[in-house]
Amino acid sequence: MPIRDEQSILLGSDLSLSYNNSQVLDCVSLDIKRGHITTLVGPNGSGKTSLIKILLEMIKPDSGYVYRQSGIRIGYVPQFVKIDPTLPLTVQRFVSLGGRNPLNEIEKILAEVGANYIKDKPFQSLSGGERRRVLLARALLNKPDLLVLDEPTAGVDVTGQIALYRLIADIRDRRGVGVLLVSHNLHLVMAATDHVICLNCHICCEGRPENISRAPEFLEIFGREATDALALYAHHHDHNHDDGVGVPLSAHEKNAG
Repeated sequence: MPIRDEQSILLGSDLSLSYNNSQVLDCVSLDIKRGHITTLVGPNGSGKTSLIKILLEMIKPDSGYVYRQSGIRIGYVPQFVKIDPTLPLTVQRFVSLGGRNPLNEIEKILAEVGANYIKDKPFQSLSGGERRRVLLARALLNKPDLLVLDEPTAGVDVTGQIALYRLIADIRDRRGVGVLLVSHNLHLVMAATDHVICLNCHICCEGRPENISRAPEFLEIFGREATDALALYAHHHDHNHDDGVGVPLSAHEKNAG
């Protein structure tokens, strides 16, 4: 069971779940802390999505419990959002759906994620990178203490993914929020996280990226990809790149689908 401290904002203890007599999660415990980026990785079918749904109280586990710090607000960005292509919906209108935030606040949030310049564009016409930034803006509107991001770079090319991960880190630094990421892309996410949890029905291993990348359980699941991820992590920490996190998308990212 994770140890709860003053930085803990979301805690899962001994969570188990099964579907049709098939074990999906087996005694999974995790502790999400304020100001930390925690990344959940694992192969397809490892239980990542089910775990997120339990933590968000969308489904109930067979056993175990979820603790939330009193009064915390959670911003959630799903992997996919389906919008009727015939629906006239601008970015500004999409972000405002279901809320009563004033226009200047919406524009401020869009500017924070580098997307204010597309506020009048139809949401359906956005590139992959633009769409992910707008979804992130919507999640930030209620001033969350925790961001839960399910594959936050889905549908984005490598250049756009790097920019998004740096934007997420910048938001964490500015707002002091906790971040729970779900990702399958080890190459980029290992350099953008504080704590990695490797899930395959149960927690195989967890810890700092530089330690997890050498864990036998991690290497067994991801093989060569894990070695490449470690190389990128080392490169990231050996070099200081100032890429302007939080600025509008580059021309290359604007054209990425």
